[in-house]
Amino acid sequence: MKNLIFVCFLLIGLSSCKSEEPLKLENISRVEIEILMQDSLLNIRALEVVGKENVGMFATSNGDIGIMYQINRPELYPGEEKIMSASISAKLGADTLDVNIRAMSKTNNAHHYISIGSPTRAFKLSKSGKKITYQENHKKAFYDSMDFWNDLEGIAIGDPTDDCMSIIITRDGGDTWEKISCNNLPKAKDGEAAFAASDTNIAIVGDHTWVATGGKASRILYSPDKGKTWDVYDTPIVQGKETTGIYSLAFYDENNGFAIGGDYTKPNDTINNKIRTIDGGKTWQVVANGKGPGYRSCVQYIPNSKGKELVAVGFKGIDYSNDAGDSWKHLSDEGFYTIRFLNDSVAYAAGKGRISKLTFGE
Repeated sequence: MKNLIFVCFLLIGLSSCKSEEPLKLENISRVEIEILMQDSLLNIRALEVVGKENVGMFATSNGDIGIMYQINRPELYPGEEKIMSASISAKLGADTLDVNIRAMSKTNNAHHYISIGSPTRAFKLSKSGKKITYQENHKKAFYDSMDFWNDLEGIAIGDPTDDCMSIIITRDGGDTWEKISCNNLPKAKDGEAAFAASDTNIAIVGDHTWVATGGKASRILYSPDKGKTWDVYDTPIVQGKETTGIYSLAFYDENNGFAIGGDYTKPNDTINNKIRTIDGGKTWQVVANGKGPGYRSCVQYIPNSKGKELVAVGFKGIDYSNDAGDSWKHLSDEGFYTIRFLNDSVAYAAGKGRISKLTFGE
């Protein structure tokens, strides 16, 4: 069965996101959910909120092939002033592609995304056009997440094709990508891979980079120098099956990080599915064990919260913590796969069938 793709670039007015006074996040007790786009064909795993213009980028693996966006970035889309739809293959001038995109990122001058499955292809969309920038034909190729350190340097990670995780790096703004040799990466354990659940397997703070793996082994790969050298650290999160491990990773600063996951086939299990680090990922501790949210596919720190406030989402709902994950408050049963914050009270979430604006309040 062919996997089809929708890639959406959606502009949302900033006026709706302004408030007279900053919200006191420790008092969050509810979330208002406004549906921005709803369609049964949507199945969105990747989302970005871009800068002050508040441009959201969304990708889905079901439905008609297409690109959809509203102009407000004419430097990227000259002469195109209305929402439009066109096939990825036609826009790229390529042959018909069997693509399923669950990872994307942005730089100041371009949007980048990568498909899962084989053949894997990375794409770059900029004012100079749309092009394929990387292709990998290995039968085991499967890419899960993408992020950029700056406008020139970026990283994408995927499941092992040999005896290490697949990691590709660009140093020229996404025009070309090079795969790191397994000679320069930690060896993967049997059954270790990653999950393409929310495009949050990678966390970046400055030059520091953390990559979460999952499956029969669930560990943290760490690079202090933008992917030039790597270490690996064990975690106590539930693991041992193909469906277990870390599904999402976030770092607030160079020291404080949080990971969440579990087993999506047992979404109500709350044992050993939430872990925290205070030493840059070298060691991890289980928190809220046996309580709080079960399986969740995405966790994010709330901006300007001093590393104390977190929101986790999954198909079982939305949960909030104001004490770095020690305790949690269930805010909603509405299910989402992924979430990104615009500011300390507004976020955008996406999942099966919809894209929504989330406003957190007392």
